[in-house]
This record gives sequence, structure tokens and C-alpha cells, in this order.
Amino acid sequence: MKKLFVLAAALSALFAFVSCSKKVEAGEFTIEKGVLKIGMEIGYPPMEYYDADGKTPVGFDIELGKAVAEKLGLKAEFIDTAWDGIFAGLETSKYDCVMSAATITPERLESMEFSVPYVGNGQAIVVRSEGDYKPDNLDALAGKTVAYQAETTSDIFMTKLAQQGLKFTPAEFDKVINAYDELKLGRCDAVISDALVYANYKDDPAYTSTWTGSADEFFGVAIRKGNTDLLSKVNATIKEMIADGTMKEIYVKVFGVDLTDTVQ
Repeated sequence: MKKLFVLAAALSALFAFVSCSKKVEAGEFTIEKGVLKIGMEIGYPPMEYYDADGKTPVGFDIELGKAVAEKLGLKAEFIDTAWDGIFAGLETSKYDCVMSAATITPERLESMEFSVPYVGNGQAIVVRSEGDYKPDNLDALAGKTVAYQAETTSDIFMTKLAQQGLKFTPAEFDKVINAYDELKLGRCDAVISDALVYANYKDDPAYTSTWTGSADEFFGVAIRKGNTDLLSKVNATIKEMIADGTMKEIYVKVFGVDLTDTVQ
């Protein structure tokens, strides 16, 4: 009886192992076979936002996601997620990766994988075109109301300036679009945002950028810790896209300029 029990237990364990192996093989290196599920906050133009119809996602990360998925033989599926919970969703396998202007930082690298950078970025001061206030340095923000998106690198940037002694009135928003709207309505003096975000507004006569910092942060694809298979494939794909000119095409299409030199 004991031998039968042991044999049954061994067969059960073997079956569980085989089933588990098949499950892993079925999904290969993604959660769902044939699909690359991409988490992003679709409200951060020009990186990712909804088109005029209010339901079609467009922008740089959309173009990038489609191209990466295609080169991997997968279909891209974009999952709109609030920024404050986006990395928690990655950890709990709601999607395979985050492709949403996510800056590579030492802190984030402790809990997730990051691809090689796909674009470099700096911060920018944006003000209303009309009016005399044209700050050409960070000290000129002193005493002003400055709007930016909370829990982003712009937030970190302004927090560091405050810690260094710069006194200003912060105006934090859940979405960067709201910060720009606040500026247009004249309810703040300036916006601090990614220079790449300003690229979406540079043709709007209401705004002008008076200062841009050098590229000191780099965006990468965030991948769940331990998924080194997907990480290696995404890295190889991004490098291939930079080398074959695909990335340049996307840069020019979205930003109007070639930003290849920011990642080389």
C-alpha cells in the first residue's frame, strides 16, 4: 500500500512538472502565446495618448511597441494603466512589460529588469508664449508657481531643486496634460516636463520652452524581475532597430527629429 502511495505521489509530481513545463512552453516568454502585453499610462503625449476618436492609442511608445512585437513575431496589446500602480501591475503579471516613458533608475532596477535605453531625455521649462516671463535658468523659477506631473522624474527633479533651496509653489497633477492646461489658463507660471513631452506642444503657439536640460535620463522597457528570456529578446530587438534605421523612422515620425545620438 505504501509503495502504491509513493508511486502515485511520484506520478502525480511528474505530471505536475510536465504540466507546468507545458504551460511555460505554451506561453513561451510572454504571458499569452503570440501576444506581447504592454502596460502603459495612455495620457502622456507624445509618448502615448488617445487619438481624436478617444479610443485609438497613438504616440512614440505605441509605435515602438508595435515594432518590437512584430520583430518578435507577436501581436502588441496595450493595457491602459494608472501610473501610480503601473509597476505593481507588472509584478503581478497583468502584462509582460511596461513601455511608458519609464526612466531607468537604480531604485527601479532593484525590483525589475530594464532593457537597454531606447531614447534619452532631459527636463524642460515651458511657459506661455505671451507675457514677459521667459526664464532661461532654473533659479528663475524662484517665487513662481510651477506645474508638473506627480510621481514622475519631473517631480523628482523639482523635489531635488527644493531640497537645494529653490523656493517655489508646486502644482502637482495626475497627468501632464492637466499641467499644460493649467499653464494655458494662466493658473501657473511655468511647467516642468520631459523635453520629449514638450515636443508634442512645440507647434502650439500658446507655449514656448525657454530652457532645456541635457539628456540625463533614459527610457527603457521595464520587464518583470527574472524574465531574462524576454529581456534578452527585447534588448536584441531594440539594438537591431537602432542599427537598421527603424528607430530613426519612429523618432522622426513622432518628434520630427532623429534622436539616435541620445542612445549611442
